[in-house]
Amino acid sequence: MAWVRWLKRLLPAVLLTCASLALATPSADEHATITALIQRVEQMTTLSFMRNGTAHTSAEAAQHMQAKYAYFKEKITSAEDFIDLCASRSEMTGKPYKVKVGDAPPREAGEFLREELRKVRNR
Repeated sequence: MAWVRWLKRLLPAVLLTCASLALATPSADEHATITALIQRVEQMTTLSFMRNGTAHTSAEAAQHMQAKYAYFKEKITSAEDFIDLCASRSEMTGKPYKVKVGDAPPREAGEFLREELRKVRNR
């Protein structure tokens, strides 16, 4: 019977620990990488970011990504998660975002951002 009382005291602590582990958030290093990626996009003055058929500046794109990052942060553990959840497609329509840099043809934002992520990580 003493073990039942002990188990009743231990169970809430175990559940609290499991719940806190279930909330995913990026590590400090991954957060810095995501922030650097967003800043990189913001600094690309020739970038046009297309969401649902509307073109946006690099500053607007960075602002949008930052807002989605704040919203989805508990589901993100890596920069790749960030790209998939926040910067590749519209949550409302499901349509992929497109990126156009300079005179280059538009391409899918997810592909572009993965390429930029490699550059950020190689610095």
